[in-house]
Order: sequence, then C-alpha cells, then structure tokens
Amino acid sequence: MIKTVTTTKYFLILIFLFQLSIYAEQPPSGSVSGLFMSFGVGPRFPVAEFSNTSNFGYGADLELSYTDNEFLPVFLYAKIGFEQFLGSQSFYKGSDYSNYHINAIPVNIGARYYFSPLLENIILLMPIAQISATYCYSHTLNEFDKNSGKNNFSEDKQEFGFSAGAGFSMFMMELVASYNYLPEKQFVSLDLKVRIPLTINF
Repeated sequence: MIKTVTTTKYFLILIFLFQLSIYAEQPPSGSVSGLFMSFGVGPRFPVAEFSNTSNFGYGADLELSYTDNEFLPVFLYAKIGFEQFLGSQSFYKGSDYSNYHINAIPVNIGARYYFSPLLENIILLMPIAQISATYCYSHTLNEFDKNSGKNNFSEDKQEFGFSAGAGFSMFMMELVASYNYLPEKQFVSLDLKVRIPLTINF
C-alpha cells in the first residue's frame, strides 16, 4: 500500500514538474503545491423515484482543486454547477402536465484520490475515486394542460446530500461517473473534464 501511494505521488509530482516547465521559470525548492481549475460537462440519468418524472438531464460544472506534497495523492476540491432535468414522455402521458423541468445549482466540497497508473508508457492513465458533500438549490417549473383545471406553479427548494464517483484520469483530462443523492433527486452523472493549472509552487 505504501509503495502504491509513493508511486502515484511520484507520477503526480512529475506532472507538476512538466507544468512548471511550461508555466513558470523558478526551479523546484523541495516542496510542491498546486491549484487547478477544471471544466466538466456531461449527461445526467435519473434513477429510483426521480426516474418516474424525468429520464434525462445534462449539466456543466466549474471546479477548483488543491493539493501539496503532504496531501498527495489526494486532491481537495470545490465545485459549482448547473443542471437541467426534463420531464419524460411517459410522465406527460400519464399526467396532466404539459411542461415539467428542473433547473439546479449544486455546490460540492470533497476529496479525490488518484491510484497508481494503469498505463505509464504511451499515456498516463490513473484510476480515481472521489466523494463529496452536496448542497443544491433547485427551481422546478410545473405547467399543466389548459383543460386540466390546475394552476401552473413553480417551486424553489434547498437540499443537502452527497456524491460518490470513480473514473479514469490523464490528469489534464478526466472521465468520471458519479452517483448523486439528494432527498428528492437521485441520478447518475457522466462528466468529461478538462483541467488547467492556475498556480504551481515549488
């Protein structure tokens, strides 16, 4: 286990050194830390009871992550996103709804672990696992058929939950699948992320 962590830390520091050669001019001084920004986008797939009203959504997020030689191979991160879920055709057919959709703004704070590389020669490919706490503000629009006799209305909600995921990383690019739990919304997300360094200190 110690050897695995050391190997992963070694490759992550090599990535830092490579980035330093591009974005900085100062030579390493022994310690290393980095602040990174990433942008992700991908589909959302409702599950459990949430899939009764919606069967598809999409989302995007902006993330800041930090690590140093004490935390490696763990990265701490915070991200904010935008997600939209659309009503399913089966839900419309079995109800008086004419339009149903949810706009959500989730905020996550969590940690990501980078395992030892699966590939090292041609490309660097590392398995990753992550977990985070979630706060989500959502706005739901409920519109009904004119002949239903029901009044349209909207709902604003705040929920707390969690997210857990896994995927593969080339560090500057990642593919991550996550299970996201909120009391009234459970879904699986698939995100393609692109990462750039903001600051790298040695």
